[in-house]
Amino acid sequence: MGMILGKITVETPKYEIIQSTPDYEIRKYPSAVIAQVTYDPTEFKNNKDGGFMVLANYIGALGNPQNSKPEKIDMTAPVITKSPQEKIAMTAPVVTKSSGDDEKSVVTMQFILPAKYNKAEEAPKPLDDRVVIVEEGERKYGVVKFSGNASDGVVKEKVENLKGCLERDGYKIVGEFELARYNPPWTLPPFKTNEVMIPVE
Repeated sequence: MGMILGKITVETPKYEIIQSTPDYEIRKYPSAVIAQVTYDPTEFKNNKDGGFMVLANYIGALGNPQNSKPEKIDMTAPVITKSPQEKIAMTAPVVTKSSGDDEKSVVTMQFILPAKYNKAEEAPKPLDDRVVIVEEGERKYGVVKFSGNASDGVVKEKVENLKGCLERDGYKIVGEFELARYNPPWTLPPFKTNEVMIPVE
């Protein structure tokens, strides 16, 4: 019942609030170990969050953990989706196939692993090649929190507003936005916790 009403019962990342304004917070996050999958959302018909299942299988959220130990890893919140503007790096040769779209838009979905994992090599090795374990160093974000469903339109509006506020206040934006979602899909929309996070210097 609690999860339907938005209760967050899992580990969430610790952070320090550097500045709080009526429009946003500036937060500093410590380094973390992350499991991530990068995919083309069009590969998963009717489910742009297809990467979620790949990561959930790795930690064992839905059955046997798909990792080398196998070790069940506790679910944490939020689930991070890195913006689809991120493009695949250019390589050579260039192979042209007519597919209708010029650039492939890819999405990276991340699970932040529990804080007990300090280094990437401490986390169990994924059995699925699509899952990559990475370490992210200390980082700073401008963050705005909102409830409801994080539809593309709502997220776009939040990102534009946050960018405007950060630039107005003299912050230098150093990367693409990230979407952080704290609740499962069955949480009632008014009780959902979402955040748009933009990395700043």
